[in-house]
Amino acid sequence: MLFVPLWDKNPLETVRFQFVTTTLIVINIIVFAFFEIGAFDLVAQMTSEQLSSLAVVPRELISPVFVPDAATQTAINQVATQFPEGLTLITYMFLHADWLHLGGNMLFLWVFGDNVEDAMGHLKFLVFYLLCGIFAGIAHALSQASSDVPLIGASGAVAGVIAAYLMLHPNVRVWCLVLFKIPIRLSAGFILSIWIILQIVNVVTNVGGATAWWAHIGGFIAGAVLVLFMRRPGILLFDRGTGLAK
Repeated sequence: MLFVPLWDKNPLETVRFQFVTTTLIVINIIVFAFFEIGAFDLVAQMTSEQLSSLAVVPRELISPVFVPDAATQTAINQVATQFPEGLTLITYMFLHADWLHLGGNMLFLWVFGDNVEDAMGHLKFLVFYLLCGIFAGIAHALSQASSDVPLIGASGAVAGVIAAYLMLHPNVRVWCLVLFKIPIRLSAGFILSIWIILQIVNVVTNVGGATAWWAHIGGFIAGAVLVLFMRRPGILLFDRGTGLAK
């Protein structure tokens, strides 16, 4: 990660507090903690196969659309679970592989989510976030239709939040760490544009095969489109405010 965002001076204007953003972060942390330490008996007793049933598995999600041959169908039946596959497009967003995976996603959501929620309102932002995650999961599944590797994480939904923030407040200055070491204040447009370029480069070069780059791109595209009509009336795109003290 080239730039790690830490904080932006971009006050809320239409809501008092980012309740949805904060709630999403808390839910992600709680879910991760429960699965990590097995806080509930039900969670502790779940097998890895049962846990993966909460993730998006491309072959299982796409198989109803693309009719498989007999051998493929047998493989699908062997890993299929009772959990409805369509619902994994929601549940996968709240599962994370480790604390670093969780922390990175939640940090981006904390820095950029509040102002997107402010621009949309609480309920619309929740719908927006979930839709971005759903489109991200679908994009990944379509790009890896024959894969049995589970997809987990909020990064697709967060990518949608990044797109919305970029279109709303590209000039706002954001404190970030460059290469995890150097604190510097840069425009959101610059930081997030670099992030976009990295996603595209990784898709083209197929570097870092364990990362779902197409999910990031799918979520980003969804966020860029949805913000056009989900923002509050009167909220302008590409606001010229920088967040710097006058």
